[in-house]
Amino acid sequence: MGWRILSTFEFGRNPEDLQGEVTRGARALVVLPDIRQKGGLGEDAEARLEEGQGLARAIGLEVVDAFILPIRAVRPSTLFGEGQVERIGVAINQSDADLVVVDGSLSAIQQRNLEDKLERKVIDRTGLILEIFGERASTAEGRLQVELAHLDYQAGRLVRSWTHLERQRGGFGFLGGPGETQIEADRRLIRNRMGRIRRELEQVRRTRGLHRERRQRAPWPVVALVGYTNAGKSTLFNRLTGAEVMAEDLLFATLDPTMRAVRLPGVDKVIMSDTVGFISDLPTQLVAAFRATLEEVTAADVIVHVRDISNPASAAQKREVEEILADLGVIGAEGSKVPIIEAWNKWDLLTADEQAMRRDIIAHDVSDLPVVPISAMTGEGTAALLDQLSELLTGGAQVLEMTVPMADGKRLAWLHTHGEVLSERQVEDAAGAPVLRMQVRLTPRELGRLTRL
Repeated sequence: MGWRILSTFEFGRNPEDLQGEVTRGARALVVLPDIRQKGGLGEDAEARLEEGQGLARAIGLEVVDAFILPIRAVRPSTLFGEGQVERIGVAINQSDADLVVVDGSLSAIQQRNLEDKLERKVIDRTGLILEIFGERASTAEGRLQVELAHLDYQAGRLVRSWTHLERQRGGFGFLGGPGETQIEADRRLIRNRMGRIRRELEQVRRTRGLHRERRQRAPWPVVALVGYTNAGKSTLFNRLTGAEVMAEDLLFATLDPTMRAVRLPGVDKVIMSDTVGFISDLPTQLVAAFRATLEEVTAADVIVHVRDISNPASAAQKREVEEILADLGVIGAEGSKVPIIEAWNKWDLLTADEQAMRRDIIAHDVSDLPVVPISAMTGEGTAALLDQLSELLTGGAQVLEMTVPMADGKRLAWLHTHGEVLSERQVEDAAGAPVLRMQVRLTPRELGRLTRL
């Protein structure tokens, strides 16, 4: 089934005002506004422009041209100055572009005016990311989250400059009171739908919380993979778990959280969670909508921060991820509340000199953050990563001596499954009943669970 990019003005615009559908494979011009009033993008501008092109390609657009436009003073009507709008128009004609992607935030009026002046559909960064999320969400929860974010975005686009929405509707029935304008009715319908979605998502959030409580009562620790979008989380997840999660060289290839069990040295079972990728300037609507999904990160026992170490913007991407983790409360003023391992992925894409330089950085890093160079594609370094995870999860383990009745099969099975049994021998207690004297290595977490059996 085909799909098309909806202009954010299409909700409520006259059909005759809309130009033809923009389909997968359409030719796109990507423009990055570099707003100097806000400090500008500096050295990150080129990396950000490349990211904007990646976002466009992620929904099947063909990027025919891309450039940066420095903005000294934001124009309320069009964002860009008149000369810059003319330059965009010339680029459209030269490249025969079907639409313009502005890799920044546009107000409703700015987007409307740019569409009128350029005679092309215009999509801003928020609209583009919403399109990607809308295409990729596969679970019922994911689709609800995307719809809520999209409706929130659309609600801000209903402006009174649209004369066809000024029509008054009749005053009978329950769909509108006397004198209610079409735009008011549209806003009310959006509010009602958003309310229903929020209630459904709250139920999902409660259900997820119950599942999380059950996992916490179970003996299995949780490892969450986080990172910037397209850092290689899903490829690593597939390699470690044998799963078949979508893993492509695309931004936001994974949206819905996936969990699989994996064995580690000294740990019987670990639940590994693959999460949505982070990105700079993620639309606020999506940050709120996907908070339930990201709550899985806050409940993790260990976080693996997967970084694309071959990307020149890797340091900036790390800062973006850490800011989002701080917003979630995972990282506080005194550092991370959850142990974090940095997996420096795509190691195989570095030259020998680049690898040597980064190994030197790891050797002299004064932070307590473990770093493991890996290639999720080839498998290089993944064994070392699993060993590091095992060490973190079993850290603080102590050897305990205990006597367990032979008849207590439940406790004996639990110790063999979730502890490391070092020795055991059968003897008799004072009453002559058979018991096992055991030496078992348990982590503090496992010991706490044993006491609740």
